[in-house]
Amino acid sequence: MQTYKTEFRQLLPLYLPSLYLPREMKASLKGRYTNDKSTAVVTLAVNAGDVKLLASMSDVTVVKGPRLNNLTLTVEKPAFFIFDYDVPKKDFRFQFMNSIKVAEKPLKLTYNHGHGENRTVMDGSLVLDSANKVSVNYMFGTRNFKLKYSYLHGGVTTYEPCYDLGKNAWDFSVSRRLYDDVFKATYESWSRDFALEWSRNSKFNGTFKISATINMVGESKIPKVFAESTWDLEM
Repeated sequence: MQTYKTEFRQLLPLYLPSLYLPREMKASLKGRYTNDKSTAVVTLAVNAGDVKLLASMSDVTVVKGPRLNNLTLTVEKPAFFIFDYDVPKKDFRFQFMNSIKVAEKPLKLTYNHGHGENRTVMDGSLVLDSANKVSVNYMFGTRNFKLKYSYLHGGVTTYEPCYDLGKNAWDFSVSRRLYDDVFKATYESWSRDFALEWSRNSKFNGTFKISATINMVGESKIPKVFAESTWDLEM
């Protein structure tokens, strides 16, 4: 028996690396505000080798007592797949990503399927060069097809015209980067909505986005305000 204990103690360090894999946990707090309500979403992420395990819950899940409302569990392998499970709705959504070469140009493909709503969407993005990119978005079984062209001028200003086949309408947007800040203006010809957006992505102060949308033909000229801020914390 003593010999067995001695051998076990000698072999234990060899098994420890496989039994206790390194884990890295991150917490993210996202707050959202609109004209009529505000919400908060907390996400916990754990790196487990090549995949990430995430759990997301809103303030309703915590403030009104422990419950499973608005609780989503996610398994993600970056650049390959994402699997979401909505606990209260018992519904799931999965997304697959892939990249291939077309005429020596990278084509990124994303396949999304929502089981409950029975909706399947395919996204494709072809990078022509460092300044030009063409992307498409199509929802299977519908006429919802969008074609977008993106042009980056001077490395800081982006022009993006977009044609919506289903609505037979054009959308336009222009954005400009200034250090960590991005300023963007968007106009949707079908809804006649004009929006201004300011976003920032900083390693030190987190990220935030503020936008205001106004309908050019509506009677009310009060803009719809949307604000979102995210803080990340390593644990």
